[in-house]
Amino acid sequence: MTRSFSRRRFLATTTAGLAATSLPRWVMAEGQPRSLVAGTRTLEINGRAATAFGLENAAGGQGLILEPGERFRVALTNRLEEDTIIHWHGQIPPNAQDGVPDAPMPALTPGETRNYDFEPLPGTFWMHSHFPVQEMQLLAAPLIVRSRADVAADRQEVVMILQDFSFTSPEELMENIEHAHGDGGHGGMNHGDMGHGDMGRGAADHGNGAMGNMMDRMMGGMGHGDGDHGTMPGMGGMQGMGQMPGMQGMEMDLNDIDFDAYLANDRTLADPEVMRVERGGRVKLRIINAAAATVFWIDTGTLEGRLVAVDGHDIEPLTGRRFGFAMGQRLDIELDLPAGEGAWPILALREGERERTGLILATSGARVERIADLGNDAAPAFDYDLAQELRLRALAPLPARQATRQENAMLGGTMSPYVWTINGRTWGEHTPLHATSGERVEITFHNMSMMAHPMHLHGHVFQVVGIGGRNIGPPRRINGAARDTVHIPPMSMVTIALDAGEAARWMLHCHHMPHLITGMMTELVVAS
Repeated sequence: MTRSFSRRRFLATTTAGLAATSLPRWVMAEGQPRSLVAGTRTLEINGRAATAFGLENAAGGQGLILEPGERFRVALTNRLEEDTIIHWHGQIPPNAQDGVPDAPMPALTPGETRNYDFEPLPGTFWMHSHFPVQEMQLLAAPLIVRSRADVAADRQEVVMILQDFSFTSPEELMENIEHAHGDGGHGGMNHGDMGHGDMGRGAADHGNGAMGNMMDRMMGGMGHGDGDHGTMPGMGGMQGMGQMPGMQGMEMDLNDIDFDAYLANDRTLADPEVMRVERGGRVKLRIINAAAATVFWIDTGTLEGRLVAVDGHDIEPLTGRRFGFAMGQRLDIELDLPAGEGAWPILALREGERERTGLILATSGARVERIADLGNDAAPAFDYDLAQELRLRALAPLPARQATRQENAMLGGTMSPYVWTINGRTWGEHTPLHATSGERVEITFHNMSMMAHPMHLHGHVFQVVGIGGRNIGPPRRINGAARDTVHIPPMSMVTIALDAGEAARWMLHCHHMPHLITGMMTELVVAS
């Protein structure tokens, strides 16, 4: 079965670069919102010009830094030639400002400006289009909300946003993935030939149909075409990195796509950003995995790091030189620099492969040497046994409380046909999870597929409370990391706890863009 792709059918989420030094730190005049513009820009990637999307602030840089006590008061203007909408990933705005098309606000049309106003959570966050094809074209940027403790601390802050980039269009990348794993359609999926406003056909009944319309615009109908099933542009090594313990000979799949470049603040290691630092100083790295489909390890080299926060929320410090994170997640790492001159690469290693990117911390008199963009050895799979997650402890855990509702989310999917599901269903045919505002809810993710899934819940902060069927803390004590995005490895089980928030429909989805595009999303419907 062959279906044509159109840009308007293929929309949904984002990733974009940033020069950390360009982030504005001014305090806006009373009553004046900050300006943020979604538009296009030109990058030079390994000597080749590339057109990408971006989120430009009033100073001409990418993203925003808010000072302590500052409200999120932003005027967002769409200067693209297509509709867009921006999601404030990890923040908890009113549902109407969450940034999902037609849920309930429509996407911004070209030339339209919309105002946002809410009290932000402090920490390392980010913002991105909630049209995945736009996220694959780098429509994302940091959103940093500094606390009073940040201001008082004697340390330098460095922001690093990671992305994967392809000169091949997102539409063609999706065609390549689907062809590479065989033809055969999506079985009973009712994608059809849908334009804007048509996803309500075959979707769960949402009353006025706005949710169906929203996901027509977000997901698009991904068809399978006939043709060559061999090597295609953009295709990666899909045989994984060996067998996981207890998986009886099965192999996990790590990467769907080999991208043309892996970026740190819009740059590759051919021309990395060099951040000037003080001898003997302390640095706080705020690192964002804004990639569409790449898990990274952060390698601090000769410097021992202290992981002090994940997803913007403080944890008991964890020391080490290598920390991993999946798409949508963030890491805050503190480093104490030596007293002498020096240059210290901070590298991001692609899971399962040799590719790497990063930036360099260097004192003013240090010699900065060239670093190859390929390491000597492939990086291992990330946290397949959840060993890192088991070590994370929230500094401010949820109050101990008995959950009154348990929900299950079975994560499934196959490479051929290329389709990914929650509880056996794709978006539009999904069965929502349910909660009542204020109640303690536990959601258990069972990953029955051979790929990992970073699961992101909108509008809530949750805590990891169980891994592999065992509780993390002592009985009745919730003690895992506070997060908004949790990594679920193949053939594993993770339980999260949350207190249900505003009565509304909140998206719950995989933050791997090809998985999201092919249907891996549902909702948490919170009743009053």
